Amino acid sequence: MTTIKASEFKAKCLALMDRVAATGEPIVVTKNGKPVAELHPHGARDRRSPFGLHKGLLKVIGNIISPIDAEWEAMK
Repeated sequence: MTTIKASEFKAKCLALMDRVAATGEPIVVTKNGKPVAELHPHGARDRRSPFGLHKGLLKVIGNIISPIDAEWEAMK
């Protein structure tokens, strides 16, 4: 995460806003070496889709479509 002094942020504010919008990388603004604000794209926190989240991590073993031969207790 990029950090920037408040005085530099003040001088380059519009360019930094364009950069954050283009890259999606947040910028932390510091004052006297301490973080005081964070600039991030609007609404960027919940844009990830859950589809494909575990791609390549799970492995299907066997046939998951056809019925199994075992009788379940719930079916009795």
